Amino acid sequence: MENSKPFLRLQNLLTQGNLWLYILSIIRHGKKAYAYGLPETMEKEYGFRPNQVMIYVVLYKLEGEGLISSSMEERRKYYRLTDKGKGALQSGKKYLASLGKRL
Repeated sequence: MENSKPFLRLQNLLTQGNLWLYILSIIRHGKKAYAYGLPETMEKEYGFRPNQVMIYVVLYKLEGEGLISSSMEERRKYYRLTDKGKGALQSGKKYLASLGKRL
């Protein structure tokens, strides 16, 4: 059943459709991250590799919402989780856990 269209749609929505959760989690674990390295880390940790452009789009939105902050270190822009971002990550994880129990 893992190759059925409904399952593939679910998988896409839970991965590509929610990149913000994965990005915040990676930043939290590593304390900081840079955009170029995120797809490889996601593939290694979560089994899927998002498009690099989508990574930049999501980072831009997360920073605009105050969930992450950025700083330049040498020639790389690093992202860190804000307190607001930590709260959003916890809320997202709680929601998914709750939903999983109800399903």
